[in-house]
Amino acid sequence: MSSGRRIVFWRHGRTEWNAQRRFQGQSDIPLDNVGLGQASEAAKLLADLQPSRIISSDLVRASRTAQALSELTNIEVATFEGLRETHAGTWEGLTRDVLVANYGDELAAWAAGSNLRPGGGESRTEVAQRMTEVINQELTRVDQQETLVVVTHGGSARAAIAMMLELPPEHWAVLGVLSNCAWSVLTEKDSPYGPPWRLQEYNAKSLPVAALGDDR
Repeated sequence: MSSGRRIVFWRHGRTEWNAQRRFQGQSDIPLDNVGLGQASEAAKLLADLQPSRIISSDLVRASRTAQALSELTNIEVATFEGLRETHAGTWEGLTRDVLVANYGDELAAWAAGSNLRPGGGESRTEVAQRMTEVINQELTRVDQQETLVVVTHGGSARAAIAMMLELPPEHWAVLGVLSNCAWSVLTEKDSPYGPPWRLQEYNAKSLPVAALGDDR
C-alpha cells in the first residue's frame, strides 16, 4: 500500500431518474428509498477507511449520500458547486430512448469520448478541470496516509479520475460507467516517475486490500 494520501470517489445512491434512465446532469433530484439504503450500507464499509475529510457536490443526491458517512464518522461534510455532475443543457430530464431517437449521433460520439457539450452544456474536460481544482485545493488539508472522500456523480467522477491519472482525453472513455453508490480509489505514488496517482480500485463495493507485485 502507498504511504501517500488516498482519494475515494464515491458516486451517489439511486434516484428516481436513475431508475427511469433519465439524464440527470445538474437537475437536483433526491435519492429514492433504494438510494437511501445504498448510501447507508456503503457508508458502513467506507467508514472503515477512517476518512479524514469528506467533500461533496452540493446537489442533494450527493450531499444526502455524504451525510450517511458523516453520521458514522462525525466528520462534517463540505459541499462544493465544483463537484457537480456535468451540465447537460437540453438533454437533462430526457430518457435514454428519447436521447437515442433524437440525438443518436451526438450521444454516441459523446459516449465514445468526444469532448462535445451534451445538450449545449459542459465538455468533459471542463468538468474535469473544475473537479480537480476543488480536489487539489482540498488535498492541501489532507496529510500523508490520510483519506479524502469525494462524494460526487458518475460522469464527473470519471472525468476527474481520468485527468488525475493523466490519461489523454481521447482515451477517457476506457473508464466504464459507475454504479450507484460504488466507489473508485486513487492512491498517491511514492515514486517521482509518471503520474502522481495510481488507480487502486474502480467501480467497487469492497474495500482496498494490500497487494504485492513486481514493482513492490
